[in-house]
Amino acid sequence: MDIYKTHTISSLLSGNPYPGRGILVGMTEDGTKAAVAYFIMGRSENSRNRIFAFHENGVRTLPFDPSKVKDPSLIIYYPVRELPGTLIVTNGDQTDTIRDYILAGSTFEAALDTRTFEPDGPNWTPRISAILSFKDASSGTFSYKMNILKSLDAEGSACVRETFSYTPKPGLGHFLHTYVTDGNPIPTFQGEPERVVIPNDFEEFKNEIWDNLNEANKISLYVRMIDLTTGMGNASIVNKLF
Repeated sequence: MDIYKTHTISSLLSGNPYPGRGILVGMTEDGTKAAVAYFIMGRSENSRNRIFAFHENGVRTLPFDPSKVKDPSLIIYYPVRELPGTLIVTNGDQTDTIRDYILAGSTFEAALDTRTFEPDGPNWTPRISAILSFKDASSGTFSYKMNILKSLDAEGSACVRETFSYTPKPGLGHFLHTYVTDGNPIPTFQGEPERVVIPNDFEEFKNEIWDNLNEANKISLYVRMIDLTTGMGNASIVNKLF
């Protein structure tokens, strides 16, 4: 068993009907850019009735058809928030919790210690989060952490909190998603974030994710690459628009 095997993004997504929501973070193969992506999927009409939209210092989810919104509590939030030297990406309103703690001089971990998985039993959907820290843009370096908050058991009796801290390596990324695949209840992601190949090309990175998400269940995708010398880069949103 090769525990250090690095997978293509397509090999992990293709054929999987429902990885749920997913975050990918890593460094391009040439070592010049940080790369991050976040996608959402949905099975119900309420979940599918969403789009991503750029917002000041971030991205937010919005209803595609406001008249069809049944319960906004777990589907309308800011998945991306940007602070000076920091990018936060999550699958829920814990984005704002992390932002508030960072602004107060606290930490990513402390913020998530105040949160738990989503109250949607029997699925108990995990909250997944990532933070990218660019302490000195001129140094060409960054670091990132990923976290998952998931249920200890089928009853949702307690929360398991796992944080993974990474030193970037060219061509290597990590992929964390809410579910293993489809099911009833939906099986929660297990283990460490999966190791994935991060290409140099922005469009290749974006298309490899979007084109391999299940056509029936995919909703929206956010992708960004950041040049580690200049701090500039590309950002794009793809919406299926049901």
